[in-house]
Amino acid sequence: MSQSVVWFRNDLRIHDQEPLTRAWQRARDFGGTIDCLYVVDPFWFGKTRFGLDRTGPFRARFLRESLVDLDRSLRRLGNRLLVAYGSTAECVARFAEQTAASRVYCTHEAGIEEKRIEKHVRKRLAKSDVELSVSPPNTLHAIEDLPFGIPEIPEVFSKFRRKVEKKVDVRSPLPEPTSLPAGAAKEMMASVFQVDDERFEAINELHPSSSLPDSRAAIHFEGGETKGLERIEEYFFRNDRLRIYKETRNGMLGPDYSSKLSPWLALGCLSARKVHELVRTYEEDRVKNDSTYWLIFELLWRDYFAFILAKHGRKLFLVGGLREMELPWKHDLERFALWCEGRTGFPLIDANMRELAATGFMSNRGRQNVASFLTKNLGIDWRMGAEWFESLLIDYDPASNYGNWNYTAGIGNDARGFRWFNTLKQASNYDGEGEYVRHWLSELSAVPTQFVHAPWEMHPAEQKRSSCIIGVDYPHPVVDLFKSADHHEQIYDQA
Repeated sequence: MSQSVVWFRNDLRIHDQEPLTRAWQRARDFGGTIDCLYVVDPFWFGKTRFGLDRTGPFRARFLRESLVDLDRSLRRLGNRLLVAYGSTAECVARFAEQTAASRVYCTHEAGIEEKRIEKHVRKRLAKSDVELSVSPPNTLHAIEDLPFGIPEIPEVFSKFRRKVEKKVDVRSPLPEPTSLPAGAAKEMMASVFQVDDERFEAINELHPSSSLPDSRAAIHFEGGETKGLERIEEYFFRNDRLRIYKETRNGMLGPDYSSKLSPWLALGCLSARKVHELVRTYEEDRVKNDSTYWLIFELLWRDYFAFILAKHGRKLFLVGGLREMELPWKHDLERFALWCEGRTGFPLIDANMRELAATGFMSNRGRQNVASFLTKNLGIDWRMGAEWFESLLIDYDPASNYGNWNYTAGIGNDARGFRWFNTLKQASNYDGEGEYVRHWLSELSAVPTQFVHAPWEMHPAEQKRSSCIIGVDYPHPVVDLFKSADHHEQIYDQA
């Protein structure tokens, strides 16, 4: 008889969940039981380097919903999810000791803090002769299948993509357990409780009242594997939007311009291989085209950032980034606040930032524009922007967030020098009629289309007719768009 613990991390699902599958196979082959544990560690609800909430209300709510959904799934298989509150290493070790477990299963995560916690758990378990069995992360391609080792990961995405696409096949998802014999663990520790326990409701970090859905949001992201699979069914099959994904993915307004699977992928409610499998199913049933390829292409970008983080570690988070560039970044708190609050005077930037603050989500096109504006027009430390995203984004994961910020700030390994997004040109290309900015900036609702992205160009009489007085109803631009970009390009070139 063997007693096992499955320690859930950012892998809150039943399908293609290697730690759970391995524990299930062990119990099936050798007898024994399984206890499933999740640890709410106060560390993840603390403050970042610049004093921001490490986990804001949107991701906290999404996490709570995902835990409830996981518990329901486990109960259907004869088990349940137990939750502990406290230091991860202590909670996992004490739980393993008190359940007489000989092995703890978990998924590896490449983040710096995540690796540190895993190391502490391993060290703490070793004192009780409990083995920590670690499975690969939730990537599309398994690390051991890559045509190169982690130290040899190409520094340019295109080289990485070509080699991987040519030489590596995506593995099929693992089989789902058919039953999970539960252990005897209940409330053996004062800090351990079940998801339906009232103490779960009492954890304020998981249930903030300020995270109620905003009525302007195009989609309400509800956490959990069930909702993630429903989103795939809706986007791929019911609405048949996958066939035009490549053409619409740069949109900013509406529920179906993109797949919006990233929140469920980030928390592991969906596995990348499951998404890949369902894309292949769609291709067999409906159509195989550039759009179906492009969604898999985006999953490959996700892999790339995860492997780059595994290769470079802390360098991804340092001010000089992967290129170790010394730039005189500013810590202008007043202008940073204007950026965070969507009050820069540039409608495309402000609309995206207000959407993020209200919903915890922003389109990929929006993220590139606001990150470029912060770093290339305001010259503000890119890490401040990365931490703001870390705090608010529902789909935050360290590799993709900090990898993309490195790239946009011009300090990443795949950067193209001073790559600046002209927000006026971007607005014209992707929101030509101003529908998106009017949706999020009510003060611009009556502004004529020819001025909606540059309202400061309106004559005073036009401002009055539009009920949008610049400097009163809507702010003056915080900088001169082109002069500020030229100024920071000179600084960048000197560096």
